[in-house]
Amino acid sequence: MINKLSALLKAANISLTDLQKEQLVGYVGLLHKWNKAYNLTSVRDPQQMLVRHIMDSIVVEPHLQGNCFIDVGTGPGLPGVPLAIVRPEAHFTLLDSLGKRVRFLKQVQHELKLENIAPVQSRVEEFPAEPPFDGVISRAFASLNDMLSWCHHLPGENGRFYALKGVVPQDELAALPEGFIHQQTVKLAVPELEGERHLVVVKPAKSGG
Repeated sequence: MINKLSALLKAANISLTDLQKEQLVGYVGLLHKWNKAYNLTSVRDPQQMLVRHIMDSIVVEPHLQGNCFIDVGTGPGLPGVPLAIVRPEAHFTLLDSLGKRVRFLKQVQHELKLENIAPVQSRVEEFPAEPPFDGVISRAFASLNDMLSWCHHLPGENGRFYALKGVVPQDELAALPEGFIHQQTVKLAVPELEGERHLVVVKPAKSGG
């Protein structure tokens, strides 16, 4: 698994420490183990998890600005856990409304000794942003419109919304709610992954920068 991960990282021009690689592979191991009972992901093969969950998450890291993030609708910790491993100096709140997922994330936190994640069970609309976040991240969570209306209270003054998407959601971008500006769309390259991947970055209209 480490060899496979190393080959994928090399293909993506990402360099990580041995500890980070061990943590990523350890996370896949836990996901695979708990998946049998908890049905956390439809991806069953650990080798595929490396591509579709780990690499698909960490290619976003260079585009994130700030040190305090929230992953809304994190599910089993995607993309928050892989991002927390590759950016250990940043802090990630992992928010999900389902107790079984949060229990899994607490086990991940304990076994991988990840001190920079905070699993929280809550509905996003009811979660207070104190202090506000530099970035609000979502992957396969909702439409941009829903994400912005449910999460509008979470980013700080210069905060950003980061939505991980497949093909560019042109219709969603055309229908952004008032008060938000589409900052950029970044085409992501994920080794061995079929289909397109994009990161859509949106900022509150009142923000600077």
